[in-house]
Amino acid sequence: EEERSPRSPNHRFALVAMLRLSMVQGIALVLSAFTFSADAFTTAPVSLGLRSSSLSATSKVGPATATLGRHSILRNTARSAARMPALRMADGEFDYDVIIVGCGVGGHGAALHARGQGLKTAIFTGGDVGGTCVNRGCVPSKALLAAAHRVQEMQDTAHLDGFGISVKDVKYDREKVAEHARQLSSNVALNLGNSLTALGVEIIDATGEFAGPNKVKKAGTNEIVTAKDIILAPGSVPFVPPGIQIDGKTVFTSDDSLKLEWVPDWVAIIGSGYIGLEFADVYTALGSEVTFIEAMDTLMPTFDPEIRRVADRALIQPRKVDGYTSVFATEVVPGEPGEKPVKIKLIDAKTKEEIPDSPLFVDAALVCTGRIPNTKPLKLEDQGIETVRGFVQVNEKMQVLDKPDGKVVEGLWCIGDANGKMMLAHAASAQGISAVENIVGREHKVDHDAIPAACFTHPEIAMVGLTEEQAKAKAAAEGFTLGKSTGSFRANSKALAELEGTGMAKCVFNKDTGKVLGVHIIGIHASDLIQECANAIAAGTTVQELSMMVHTHPTLSEVLDETFKGAVGMSTH
Repeated sequence: EEERSPRSPNHRFALVAMLRLSMVQGIALVLSAFTFSADAFTTAPVSLGLRSSSLSATSKVGPATATLGRHSILRNTARSAARMPALRMADGEFDYDVIIVGCGVGGHGAALHARGQGLKTAIFTGGDVGGTCVNRGCVPSKALLAAAHRVQEMQDTAHLDGFGISVKDVKYDREKVAEHARQLSSNVALNLGNSLTALGVEIIDATGEFAGPNKVKKAGTNEIVTAKDIILAPGSVPFVPPGIQIDGKTVFTSDDSLKLEWVPDWVAIIGSGYIGLEFADVYTALGSEVTFIEAMDTLMPTFDPEIRRVADRALIQPRKVDGYTSVFATEVVPGEPGEKPVKIKLIDAKTKEEIPDSPLFVDAALVCTGRIPNTKPLKLEDQGIETVRGFVQVNEKMQVLDKPDGKVVEGLWCIGDANGKMMLAHAASAQGISAVENIVGREHKVDHDAIPAACFTHPEIAMVGLTEEQAKAKAAAEGFTLGKSTGSFRANSKALAELEGTGMAKCVFNKDTGKVLGVHIIGIHASDLIQECANAIAAGTTVQELSMMVHTHPTLSEVLDETFKGAVGMSTH
């Protein structure tokens, strides 16, 4: 049959994989393949990285689909074929069961889950498979950070001397570092696209506009595509305050900075949030001096205060980093690399008067002042749907509301950065899966208090739940006793073996019930350690239960063992 009806390489490979199964399953799968061309089978959702908005300074992969190549993806989908639910259609009234507008991590996760539920699915990519996370955020930034951390470690002669190691003339090739980031993004984006194709998701390489109930219009055309349910996942874009001129060379956002087209001697970073803090790590490791310009009164105001103090000692003080706080950059004029400096006008955030150091002249300025929803292209207002500063209003099920506290717009959902609930890539993925669950009739709500976040500096910072300040306010409002316990990397054998004793973990909890309210970590591999804590919050595990759980020795996880045992008055060796 294959000889008589040539198919695509993807189809042929899927067919071969199918025939490896049992005779009965194989026959059914062959018939299914010729009807749907490697249709979707149940698969694991994807969660890639993180992205968030501003902090401040003182004076950003799931299994199977995202990481495997085309052939591995098809093998996995073929093996899952026996579990594939029947394809559902909305009585032939619509072109699809589900249309997803936006193909970032949130849209991709929603598409995978929709196909896993047997829904006929299409996704508008806008020519941007992978979205911000894969192409301009989480993924390439981690590639730059990985290279920068290696340079930093090899240049830290005191640290290496502790191991009895000496290294001379540490050099890096900027173009190869940039190519590593570019190639990683390209590979991950390709794999995401392949996974959608292999699972039978129809890819529409166009920007989608909401054209009314159950309708999506291909931008720039009159073509309308219909679906019973539409999931909006347009993501976000960098916010550039008025007065700042972006040229992409000397004044740029993270979108351009990730290209690493040059390494300026002196960089001003406007805003010191996750993105700014990570880029300060990259630039200082590669030899730049960094000056933060921060409107808030303190370093990292959204971080827990104790974590903030350790971060200042570890990330700011030992490096070529200084900064202004309570200061706005009201005018930024681009320069020319190596020829003309960038000019920055600085004013006091409280008095609105120009400060004595203004104007500031630097080689380059990186604008990290947060992100705004990319909802304008959807043209929601044309259909009577109000947004708040561009954010789409949704309920806990991710259903779109026609205005704040308004009525549900039936069949319309919004996930990810565009709804403003939590601007993190993995939160978008979770919301996409949740929306699909609600679409198929299984009520689900995302517990945002249990979603962790991380800043991939060296050392790393990670958190989940409430800060101590927020927990105190909650305790006062609800009338319970607040507990706090800490653990130290200085007492951890694995951290000491790595000569990485800087860091701490802190847990805030309800003393009356043992409920974990928040956990904050700064230290080596904090981004990995935080997941245990997020799972504990999600599962409702108490500090009493956590204190009796066994942690592998010697591992960094014992920092958390110390923290949880301390919460109930136990000592740890």
